[in-house]
Amino acid sequence: MTAERVNPPDLSPPAGFSHAVVATGSRVVFLAGQTALDGDGKVVGDTLPEQFTRALTNLLTALRDAGGTPADLARVTVYATDVAAYREHARELGSLWRELAGRDYPAMAVVEVVRLWDEEAMVELDGFAVLP
Repeated sequence: MTAERVNPPDLSPPAGFSHAVVATGSRVVFLAGQTALDGDGKVVGDTLPEQFTRALTNLLTALRDAGGTPADLARVTVYATDVAAYREHARELGSLWRELAGRDYPAMAVVEVVRLWDEEAMVELDGFAVLP
């Protein structure tokens, strides 16, 4: 197996990880956890929906630069620092997902965590995609 590391120039420079890894053979893309980091490595957004939008946008940017589309997502895990708040915003977050990624939903899980690597982050998304 060979793996291609993909680090899009529009995302914050990675430190100790790649934004995406394309494994040849079965074309599986493993997507690193994405928070609401901007291109300078700063968390942006004061609300959960704002941060979710940026985190999902970052995840999809890595996926697209690896050659995939939102429809190729097979699994996404959402890590939230407050699942109750996530549930309160579920309708809005669903709408944001459909706007950015469409209606082809991957297998998903939402997991509450004490905190994320980026202390200001409220949400992080990771996953993998299988390309045709």
